[in-house]
Amino acid sequence: QFKNVTGLTEAGHQSTPRDMAYIAGKIIVDHPSFYPYYSVRQFTYNKIKQDNRNMLLGRDPSVDGMKTGYTEAAGYCLVASAQREVPGLKSRRLLSVVLGTAHEQARAQESQKLLNWGFTAFDAVKLFDAQQTVIHAPVWKGRLPQVRLGRTDPLVVAVPSGQAAKLRSEVARPDPLVAPFVKGQAVARIKI
Repeated sequence: QFKNVTGLTEAGHQSTPRDMAYIAGKIIVDHPSFYPYYSVRQFTYNKIKQDNRNMLLGRDPSVDGMKTGYTEAAGYCLVASAQREVPGLKSRRLLSVVLGTAHEQARAQESQKLLNWGFTAFDAVKLFDAQQTVIHAPVWKGRLPQVRLGRTDPLVVAVPSGQAAKLRSEVARPDPLVAPFVKGQAVARIKI
């Protein structure tokens, strides 16, 4: 429940790490042109120099954001984002959310631990490429007897390291599929 936009302590104002991760993810995905501001390490305006308080920006080259905070009620907090190269994929981005630490060094250390753990304990596995046909499904009342079903975006999932071979996929769809269809229309779900 948000009572203000600053995050400062106010009666009834409360959020969770999940809230912070959700907001950070939406900024990254929905506002990519603004995201580079989070990696600016120092800013000067009217002769006043302000350093970015995210210590990970100088320690880990994969970290490119995101938000520090401190209140007496919440302690030292950091929402950190890192993007690292992954074999077979362009890259992989993880977010860490650390709340309630005792000092600035602790929030940076705990965030770094979480990011490193996430990148090593979980593998990013691409199951399907964008536009790849997952199945051919029979169609009623169509010009063709089948339609190709797939995704407009690649499907990448995170799994515990070494567990990729255990993944199974299944397509759940209505039967029969009745034409007409529009390219990009959702007509099925891929269950992993």
